Amino acid sequence: MELLILILIALSLFISLPATWIIVKLSHRIGALDSAPIEGQIKADTRSIPNTGGIAIALGILIPMICALGVFSFLDADALPTILDPIKEHIPGLKSQLPLGWTLIACLLGLHILGLIDDRKPMGPWLKLIIMLIPGVIFAAFFDTRLMTMLDGYVGGPWLSILITILWFGIIINAMNFIDNMDGLSAGIAIIAGALLLVAALLNGQWFVGAILALLIGSTLGFLIFNFPPAKIFMGDGGSLILGLLLAFLTVRTTYMPIDESGPSAGAWYAVLMPVVILAIPLYDFVSVTLIRLSQGKSPFVGDLQHFSHRIRDRGISSRSTILVIYALTLATGISGLLISRAQPWQAIVLGIQIFALISAIALFEYRSPNKGADE
Repeated sequence: MELLILILIALSLFISLPATWIIVKLSHRIGALDSAPIEGQIKADTRSIPNTGGIAIALGILIPMICALGVFSFLDADALPTILDPIKEHIPGLKSQLPLGWTLIACLLGLHILGLIDDRKPMGPWLKLIIMLIPGVIFAAFFDTRLMTMLDGYVGGPWLSILITILWFGIIINAMNFIDNMDGLSAGIAIIAGALLLVAALLNGQWFVGAILALLIGSTLGFLIFNFPPAKIFMGDGGSLILGLLLAFLTVRTTYMPIDESGPSAGAWYAVLMPVVILAIPLYDFVSVTLIRLSQGKSPFVGDLQHFSHRIRDRGISSRSTILVIYALTLATGISGLLISRAQPWQAIVLGIQIFALISAIALFEYRSPNKGADE
């Protein structure tokens, strides 16, 4: 199955890469370029660059998913040739995920269309937020895709777990949307987080989750080739919203507690922290920029140039160096998240201290170092 995962990464890459090139050309021809800021919004100087790259990302993910689910809907494992014996044992499990898969496709299409509309004509933030929460409601309430299910027995049912899951979906979708504020940033973070989650999924034998992560990685990589600074295309909300949805969905699906006959084994309850740690950097950006805007009496949903990436760049390094620093920080926290799901209690404490020290060091650096951008 590892070979199949590599094939899926390559397949989605070879769909999104030429698709991105074509979309760059077509977008310039029809004038589908990055728009001027809306009232109250502060953006970097507008460049004549298309913001339609999310279409290529969506194609690289959705085309293989639709084809695969269509095939599995009618596939008879017994009719497969012997050369495909390693795949046969996984077919019943994959078939059991068909309703979930089709629902995920529908939600991805819905948010992708929402993003495309918003990229052309900005919508109100509260309407967007309500629509963003719908996938979380669907998956938590109807597909038992929930965080913190261990709480069910303590609070009289799944209501708290459902609420936490819906909140998680809203936060991660918005976090990936917020961090799409500099060339190559959101795409690179999605690839790093996706790769770490893919390792976790493969270790757990979660092939459905692993296959979708492979598509996310390959498709986003094909887009990143054109989006790495200096960018030739932006993903826009049409891309950042589906990356956020996929990461929210897949972090919930890859969260687990290894269980042996005597009960919870390595990983125990703190395994649920794995997605939080893997996505610690985009979450840090989301929380910090929200608090900054609220402290200034501004709406947290109206964009500006106060994101983590802007604050790092304003310390005197280039935009390209900024995103490389944030890539490295994402990888550092992500590796700890990958380890925490299988850590013994004392190891989890050490990892927790490490992450706390890293985030604290970032915050201290921001607080104590001079902001050159503010002095200009």
